[in-house]
Amino acid sequence: MIAVLRNRKDVSAAAIRSFLALCLLAPHFGCERPPRTGGEIEGKGRNAAVIADREAENRRAKRALNAPGDKQILFGDLHVHSTFSIDAFMYALPVFNGEGAHPPADACDFARYCSGLDFFSINDHAEGLSPQLWRETVESIRECNRRAGDPENPDLVAYLGWEWTQTSTVPEKHYGHQNVIFPGLEDGSIPARPISSIAIDTYEQTPPPGFVMNGAASLVELFGYPEYAEVIASMAALAGTPDCASDVPSPQLPIACRESAPTPAELLRKLDEWGLETIVIPHGLAWGIHAPPGARLEVHLTAAQHDPDKHRLVEIMSGHGNSEEYRDFAEYRLDADGRRICAETTPEYEPCCRRAGEIMRQRCGDLPADECERRVREAQRLALEGGVSPDLVFRDSRAEDWLDCDQCRDCFKPAMTLRPRMTAQYGAAISNFDEPENDGRPRRFRWGFIASTDNHTARAGTGFKQFSRVAMTDARGIADPVSEARVRYWLGGRQSDPRMPQTAESTRMFELFDTERKASFMYPGGIVAVHAQARDRRSIWQALRRKEVYGTSGPRMLLWFDLVNGPGGRNPMGSEVELATAPTFEVRAAGALEQQPGCPQDAIDALSPQRLRSLCLDECHHPGNRRHPIVAIEVVRIRPQASPGEAVAPLIEDPWKRFDCEGDRAGCVVTFSDPEFAQDRRDTVYYVRALQEETAAINAANLRTTVDPQGNAVSMRECHGGYLTPPDDDCLAPANERAWSSPIYVDFSATAPGAEARPPAGS
Repeated sequence: MIAVLRNRKDVSAAAIRSFLALCLLAPHFGCERPPRTGGEIEGKGRNAAVIADREAENRRAKRALNAPGDKQILFGDLHVHSTFSIDAFMYALPVFNGEGAHPPADACDFARYCSGLDFFSINDHAEGLSPQLWRETVESIRECNRRAGDPENPDLVAYLGWEWTQTSTVPEKHYGHQNVIFPGLEDGSIPARPISSIAIDTYEQTPPPGFVMNGAASLVELFGYPEYAEVIASMAALAGTPDCASDVPSPQLPIACRESAPTPAELLRKLDEWGLETIVIPHGLAWGIHAPPGARLEVHLTAAQHDPDKHRLVEIMSGHGNSEEYRDFAEYRLDADGRRICAETTPEYEPCCRRAGEIMRQRCGDLPADECERRVREAQRLALEGGVSPDLVFRDSRAEDWLDCDQCRDCFKPAMTLRPRMTAQYGAAISNFDEPENDGRPRRFRWGFIASTDNHTARAGTGFKQFSRVAMTDARGIADPVSEARVRYWLGGRQSDPRMPQTAESTRMFELFDTERKASFMYPGGIVAVHAQARDRRSIWQALRRKEVYGTSGPRMLLWFDLVNGPGGRNPMGSEVELATAPTFEVRAAGALEQQPGCPQDAIDALSPQRLRSLCLDECHHPGNRRHPIVAIEVVRIRPQASPGEAVAPLIEDPWKRFDCEGDRAGCVVTFSDPEFAQDRRDTVYYVRALQEETAAINAANLRTTVDPQGNAVSMRECHGGYLTPPDDDCLAPANERAWSSPIYVDFSATAPGAEARPPAGS
């Protein structure tokens, strides 16, 4: 907050000292702040005729493709943050040109009328949810469902959950983020409190007393910063919440305490103590903004840290990028003594540690050659040790200095600083032979694939149109150059010597403000689709449980992927089967309906003009009657490790097959088989991607890098979240939007002809 106050030109150092002193006196002035609320839901349930028309259009498209079965496809978003999340609240502040608070009620109105979803879940960070904010969240989601009409045929289903947000600078201790979601809403069907990832026994420092922080909030408001005062007051509420005892079962703990689980194993144990149905969805695993260099999914794939009954799904695409694709590059390699050293640059990839050396070389000036090279090596070492913040080796550097280091140059809408050994493809390829399953098979991930938004302004399902980049993505940046300079100084420090690399020490607060390159990797987000028997809460939940789901990069494409010759007949995406003969598959896909400008009449009738403008930005999901054509179907084949230490890269065939489609707006149908399956006698994973015709997409070109004839990056034109890029520049570039099916897991078994399909455990 001191840094925020220093952004005012009329605040002197003496004033700041006075502010700190008055923080201790403020409680005596009787200053109290009203509690934050979940907001007011404005819209009622949608007109039943609108829902009926939507279902009729999907049935028509299904008939045109002769798609099998009687299930309907419904669309949702299982990763939505309101400004009850601390990072979301920070990005809502004026220093980021933020819009102000977006409480959980906004997620309900946006999902129902702006984006026209069938279902969504709220997933604020557990680490920032005080008991009062959790109560407000529960009541808001209950109210959203009360407005949904007939429970057997609701217009919208809202699920309750939270995000468990863990990070570590040590690859072997980094597990990443996981969303926890429950099917029920009533007391007894949900835990009493969210469970965070904070290890309460390892606090680095004790927070100031709550009365000091509340006093500070009151004084910050007196200085004319009510939004910043709200942040301090929220932190005061958290600081005033006692930690739960670690040796008491979760259901026996008092309501108003802060419960924590530092590892997935602890989280799973606590969830088991409640005995409730739960789906836990890992997400953003490959984001290098959180995952340190060298992070690997092997740390997840153990009996303690992975529960296949709860970990049924993985989010492979969000507004923070695509975590699907594996690439065989590494940030570092090991020398003969097992020490980490910076990897070499290739035409496909430049490690940031290598780039740090080049920045140092450019700064050498008149230094002796041997001293220059010594500093180059030191810059490489420090950047590698800098983990997720290698740029702090040179705190005075700009985003352009780092070009596109650590980025995947040929991935579709990639996550920033992709960690390839945390991707979905890598996860499908690895096996744990030391801790086999109960039936003796190697332990493996058998996830269903979904996508969602990870939106931080309570805007669920933003990918229906590519517009208003700053509001409809999580792109954020400092509002003006003066604020940026002061923030970088107060939170990031200064470069002591421009010609000397320094230790890349960072803080979580500084990372929130350091958004320059990140903004080029922010997208409107993905969406999850389910094949459900009906549109009620239980039917959607059952589809998620059996992994009959797929994800898209935002558009509402229709996708079916089936094994047609399974032992028990036809098996849909998400299935696990045993075969001894060549599997044969069918794919059916139809593009999303083209969007019309503005909002449909029922949204205009339901929400006030001010609500449509401030929340929907006067643009809604407003489909016409023509579909985008599908231009190709790609098949990915992955053959998981069959022996310890087997190299992973040759096991991932992407694409294994590609089928070009004729551009028929009715869709595309493809059939294929794999005769090598029976010949090679090894377990195999298959999934498909349906590619839509090229359309303009936000940040599809990311850093807009220019390369020389040798493939080296020479310049870039990043898409900033702050003042450096005009807010009306949506940074559009052509892209083939896509849908990813959940895999079908086909295990080889010589006795399979008489066997039945193995449904997923727990379905």
